[in-house]
Amino acid sequence: MSNKGLKTLVLLLTVFAIGSVILAACTRPGTPVASTGTSTPSSSGNGGAPAVHMGPTNFVQSSITISKGATLQLIDDGQYTHILANGSWVNGVAKPAKEPGAPTVNNLQINGNNAQIGPFNTAGTFHIYCSIHPGMNLTITVK
Repeated sequence: MSNKGLKTLVLLLTVFAIGSVILAACTRPGTPVASTGTSTPSSSGNGGAPAVHMGPTNFVQSSITISKGATLQLIDDGQYTHILANGSWVNGVAKPAKEPGAPTVNNLQINGNNAQIGPFNTAGTFHIYCSIHPGMNLTITVK
């Protein structure tokens, strides 16, 4: 093999090795997989409270159903900044609104930490949104 061919082979193997390390780091066990839809309450080491995870610019799930009287744990899956409030994004426009019976969420800042909201003492449907990430909405159904 020529010297030029050997250098090319070493370069390709180096790029492959670096790519493999990056891929392994991005897919390590415990990394949440983005999903949408409705979820039933789950616990994630949070004392049994229902939980919703947050990614860089979204709630990992867009809705959750919880029991009347429950609190909701919001879990930031990284060092992502979110500012949460009652309301939702509608057609790209933030619409702050607090439904009757909803716990007040007013500029709740999350940046790599977790937060708890509630209790949700009234049955109904409630909305939380992130004021800095367009389209980041969470619907909470209380039964």
